Amino acid sequence: MPSIAIVTGASSGLGREFVRRIDAGEAGAIDEIWVIARRAERLESLVRTTSHVVRPFCMDLTDPVSYDILESALSETPTARVALLVNNAGAGTFGSFARGSRDDVKLMLSLLVRAPVELIYRTLPFMRQGSRIINVASVAAFMPQPHLAVYSACKRFVLDISRSLDAELGDVGIHVTAVCPKFMSTEFLDHPGDAGAATRMTAIGFERVGDVARAALRASRAGRDLCIPSLDMKALYGASRLLPYRAVLACERILGII
Repeated sequence: MPSIAIVTGASSGLGREFVRRIDAGEAGAIDEIWVIARRAERLESLVRTTSHVVRPFCMDLTDPVSYDILESALSETPTARVALLVNNAGAGTFGSFARGSRDDVKLMLSLLVRAPVELIYRTLPFMRQGSRIINVASVAAFMPQPHLAVYSACKRFVLDISRSLDAELGDVGIHVTAVCPKFMSTEFLDHPGDAGAATRMTAIGFERVGDVARAALRASRAGRDLCIPSLDMKALYGASRLLPYRAVLACERILGII
């Protein structure tokens, strides 16, 4: 019965770091790592640099066929067991909703909302007691964010469905962890849309992908439904639950974040 870890958005940034740490044993006993991304050459480099068996899937998760391909691959693997699913693939742009691109909105809805739900549905039949799901959300999920409206709403969906599913599946020993990091210095910010809005909002600082991946895997193994890696964002999360939204919004405007 091969024990499989599946990582989306695995070709760079946080996804690649997840693969590296899973390969190093930080997710427990894993036999194979299945990696999903659009860039074939980067996936092939993962195959060459890991000690585990790595199975690359060069797929675009905005294409519904990709879910069928993954489900078929699991069905064709005798006694496959998905020990870990990491929903990391994502995209986002800064700027006002009215001036935003329809294509950007469709991309965010596909990658941040549909993809995690589809992948959980397709892999859940292959999970057993002790299996884990990590969904990468964001500190943007804590409250509505002007100039990042669709992205923050999508990440709120990720946060809420993760905690709901953890409550549903906990009785059978499967736990779901939502990870809420700050921005990271990854390719996510290479094409931010409104560069001015991106600069203002990233003034809260950056986290290192290694710190986020390590904290996420640790929280997942502990069966926690929420992981906020940085201390300052834990304080923000607490404030967002206690203070009225308009008060928090006013503070953000005073600080020049929005």
